[in-house]
Order: sequence, then C-alpha cells, then structure tokens
Amino acid sequence: MFAAGLRLDDRDIAILKILQTEGRITKAALAERVNLSPTPCWGRLQRLEKAGVIESYEARLSVKVFAPLSFVFMEAELDSHQTEDFDRFEKAVQDYPEIQECWAVGGGLDYILKIVVRDVDGYQRFVDHLLAAKVGLKRYFTYVVTKPVKQTNALPIDLLVQEQSSSA
Repeated sequence: MFAAGLRLDDRDIAILKILQTEGRITKAALAERVNLSPTPCWGRLQRLEKAGVIESYEARLSVKVFAPLSFVFMEAELDSHQTEDFDRFEKAVQDYPEIQECWAVGGGLDYILKIVVRDVDGYQRFVDHLLAAKVGLKRYFTYVVTKPVKQTNALPIDLLVQEQSSSA
C-alpha cells in the first residue's frame, strides 16, 4: 500500500515503468506491452492519473541543441530562520526561470538550487539580481557542473514497491 491507501498491482507497476521512459507510447502499444486490452489499460491509466501517481507528461529537451549552457548548483543559507523568511525565499525562487530545482534541506544550509545559465557571466548576473532582490540570502556556495554523469527523473519503482511490501 502507498500513500492514501493506494494499491498498485504488477500491471500498474509495469504501466508506470514504461511511461517513465516512453511517455509518448500509444495507449494500444502500452496495453499490448502490459498484456491488457486497451479499455482496461486505459482505465488503469486514468485511475493512476486521478490518484496523482502520474503528475504530468513532459518532453525532455536536449541540452546539446541549446549549447553552450552551464549548470550550477548553489547551496544557500538564509539570514533568518523564521517561517516568513523561508516563505519569502521560496516565493522568490518561483520568479527565476534559471532555477530549475530548489530543495529545502536539513543540516548546515537551508536550500540547494539547480540553476541553468548561458555561461559564468550569466550566473554572476543571476546572483547579482538575486542579492539585489533582498530575499534573505546570508551566504551561498557555488558548484559549477563540469559534466553530467547521470540524469534521470525516473523513480526506481521496483525498489520502492519492494520496500513498501517488505514494511507492510
């Protein structure tokens, strides 16, 4: 069982695994791959969407087409740690298209951000703008990506299902 009492059987899991890597697969091809007729497969797909298991369908763009691009990770620490300070920062990051991801974390810092810019000068302009916006940034550390080693948004469904069933 998963969040909110959701139960996934082997066919649901197979559907999810296929969709994570082949989001444009036709419903007929998906049904064939999971050994179902199209109507029951479509019903499962709708149930998974309605339950929020499938959030969206997206296209992954090739970074090479837009090259050169630089990816930068930023560790950020805020001046103050009141709820309104976190809220202000989290609201502000929504307005920066360069910020691809922002994670609130525990430990010696407050956030980790993944940022995409054209080059180092573009990153400096981004930082200057962020600091001028007075979002409560006390200090930050920058890590420039030299090469991507692994990139995926796919969840390890088999592992998650195995852990879920062993804890039940």
